[in-house]
Parts: sequence; structure tokens; C-alpha cells
Amino acid sequence: MTIQADQEAVNIVTVEALINGQNVKSLSQSTKENPANPTEIVGYFPVTTKEQAVEAIEAAAAAFKTWKKTDIEQRVASMRRAIEKIRAAENEIVHLLSREHGKPLYDAHGEIYVALMWMEFACNEAAAALKEEIQEHDHGKTILSYDPIGVVAAISPWNYPIALSTIKIAPALLAGNTIVLKPSPYAPLAAAKVAEIIASEFPAGVINVVHGAADVGVELTTNPHVAKIAFTGGTETAKHIIKAASDTIKDMTLELGGNDAAIFLESFDVNDERAMRRIVVSNFLTTGQICMIAKRVYVHRSIYDQFVEKYIEAANRWIRIGDPFDPDTTVGPVNNVKQRDYVLSLVEDAKQRGAKVIPLGTILDQKLFDQGYYLQPTLVLDCDVHDPIVVEEQFGPTVPILPFDDEEQVIQLHNESIYGLTSSVWGKEEDAILLARQLEAGTTMINTAAVQGLDVQFPFGGVKQSGIGREYGTEGIRTYTEQHVINVPKMLDLPYIPE
Repeated sequence: MTIQADQEAVNIVTVEALINGQNVKSLSQSTKENPANPTEIVGYFPVTTKEQAVEAIEAAAAAFKTWKKTDIEQRVASMRRAIEKIRAAENEIVHLLSREHGKPLYDAHGEIYVALMWMEFACNEAAAALKEEIQEHDHGKTILSYDPIGVVAAISPWNYPIALSTIKIAPALLAGNTIVLKPSPYAPLAAAKVAEIIASEFPAGVINVVHGAADVGVELTTNPHVAKIAFTGGTETAKHIIKAASDTIKDMTLELGGNDAAIFLESFDVNDERAMRRIVVSNFLTTGQICMIAKRVYVHRSIYDQFVEKYIEAANRWIRIGDPFDPDTTVGPVNNVKQRDYVLSLVEDAKQRGAKVIPLGTILDQKLFDQGYYLQPTLVLDCDVHDPIVVEEQFGPTVPILPFDDEEQVIQLHNESIYGLTSSVWGKEEDAILLARQLEAGTTMINTAAVQGLDVQFPFGGVKQSGIGREYGTEGIRTYTEQHVINVPKMLDLPYIPE
């Protein structure tokens, strides 16, 4: 069934660039459609020019001179007020996010929950994380301070546009930096609205928001006033960013792609219905469009047949594809047609290679399904371990399940990937932890995966081509600082230097 949102939620939304505390109109706008119904316009966002991007960077640079001198109590107080404003506007934000992105309402609420959880953690921990350390020792005194870096260019993706914008905004500002945010053109509206809410509690120029095409991105990554780049997105895009930033040697935090594996040991109980539901959710939450979602599943051969049977049962119970505003819906459309077609091409390639593709779940409204960017979730069996659908990041509603014979084999299959964002191991806890220690990944979860195992108190990021640096945790705050060591020695003349 199709559920119509309330009248306020279906209004067309227009966002503008935010530069030095003012909304700045652009000569042209882009249209954001509803992925569940592409004929419906959700809103408009600007095509920011390169010149406007320069203005935003310069505004941030000017604001930095004053903002870096504010005390931590003032920064935290401003952020806490912003948190309360976001919480007060949550329903409005959730409706907008659901319409522009395609994620069901429960999922959109979940994204706000994660964003606020991180922002509150950052507020609670910032003073301790940024407090200077003073050590008295035999040779004198050493002061270690955590100084703000300067202007941060934050480039956020479309899959979790609010959470992956605030993951940058909160620590950057609390550390005393200023920021220029560029949301993804595939989900620009809700992220821009949240950024404006936060900006209303800070001095002009501390937070700026731009949109636009590639020339804006180039300006953010090459402008000499930009001291740090914080990017979440694809590995190939990150390679261009690294090259563009090389002339000015910018600090970077890059959270990139992943081909996250879930490994089920012989000790895993296939009759554990809650665990089977967790892995299904870990594969298909947000229609499989999460960087840390389980994208390939390896199951010990001794339990493989039973596992597949129980997996299909659990998937068919949980997966209901429909209108994001329908409370019965658990899986919405793919966010954009380009991504839908890419995922479809991987599934078709698997079929051509002889794999068995099994559709999962229930389509609640066939007419809606046919008009939107929908894909029915699929399970892929009997594929080769090196087929594209296994070794590439699908970022959509399909997952291959493959058998393995021993732990040495599955460790090799896991570690030969160019990616290393997250992984998960399922089975008896002691067995799972023992194997987890041998995996090359930034995070490994035991008997759960994806956001179900996320803890913002600890650092998150990838190894190999899944990224550089860490977000979340104390490290996610300090990554927006430069360590400054001040030495005050007692012995000014070293004994081995002649008079």
C-alpha cells in the first residue's frame, strides 16, 4: 500500500548556499527527485559557482581567526544548543530525508539517532580530548597542546548524508576549526537543512555550505586556505582528491569504500532466529547502501546448506519492499538510477557466469515498485570467489553467499581484498575473536554487523584502500587538531657539545 505523507512533508523544499551566515542564491538550480517516485520533485538545490566556493572558503578563513580563540565551554554550549534544535525538528528532517533519499522512515529516524548520539558524545568528551597535557620530568617541562588546524573542507556522501556530515562538523567546530560543507547532489536537502540549523548557533563564517559540480570540489581540494579535507565516499574519487591536494600537502581523513565480509564459523547456530535476522538486516538495511554493511558472506561448508535455507526464511520474513512512508516497509528504493543500474549489472553478470540468483522478500506495491528506482533484494549462490559480485563493492540490495572449508582459506579470501573497512565473525565468541585477530580490517564485529555493531565511543575507519585516519571516539575529535609540543628544558647546554 502507498502511504501519503502529511501536507507539510510533501512541500517542495529549496536550499541555497550558506556563505558567511547568509543564504546566497545561484544563477541556476538542480532538481532532486523522489527515488520512490521520480516524477515527484522533492526540492531544489543550487549550482554553486567556483567563485562562490572561493567566497565560502575565504569566509571560513576569516572566521577562523576569531573562532580558534574561543574557549571550549563556548564551543560546546553552541553545539548543545544546535543538538536541541535538531531534536526539535527531527520529524520534519526525517520526512525530508526519506523523500529525497528513499530510505524508510524508521531508517531515517535511525540516521538522526546516530548523528545526535555522536554529537552528544563529542560534546561530552571534547574538553578532556583537547585539554593540553603538561609533563614535568628530569630534563624540564613539556607541554602538548591540541591546536585547531584551520579551514576544513567536508565532502559528505548520499547514503547517510546527515550522519556523515555531522561526523565531520561536530569535532571540527569543537576543536576550533571552521568548515565548508559540500553535500552530495544525490541527497543534498536534509544535510543542508541540518547544517543551517547548526550554523544558526555559531558565528557567521564558522559553517558554510556549498553545492555545485566538479569545479566546486576541485576548489575545495586545492584552495591553499583549506588546511584539511574530510571526505566520505568512493575509493576512486578519493584518489583524485589525494592528487588534487598534493600541491598544498593538506591533512586528510578519508573514509572510503569497503567490501565487508561476514564469516560464519562451524560453531554458528543456524537455528538462532535473532542472529539470522541480524545478518539479513546487515545485508539489506538502507537497501544495502551502507559502507560498513556485510557485502559478501562466507559460511563453513558443514553448515552451508542449512544456513542458506534459514537465511532465505529470515529474509523473506523481514524484507518488505515498498513506499518509504509505509510503516510496513523495511526496504525502500535505491537512491539513484545510476546506482540501481550498477547493482543490476553485477547481478546480471553473475547470472551470465552461471550463478543462481534468488529474489527475496515481498513487494508491497507492484505499481510503485515499477515506477521508482527499486530493485528486489537478491541472494546470489554458486558464484566463484573472484566473480565481480564478490570482489567489488555492490552498494545495493544483493549479496553472495559462498562456502569455505577451513579458517586458513577464509582468512586468505578476506585479506586478499584491496579493501579493509569492517568485517564480522559469527560463532562461539572465543572462536570468533581468535579468527577476528587475523583479519585485515579497521573494525571487526562479533555476532553482529553494520550499524548494529557501531559504537561511537571508539574510532572507526579502514585499512588499505578503505581509507586514511579515523572518525568517532576521542581520536575522531583529535583528528581535527595539530599536536603542538612546547619544550621547556632545564639543561640548555648539552654535555657533548664543545664550548
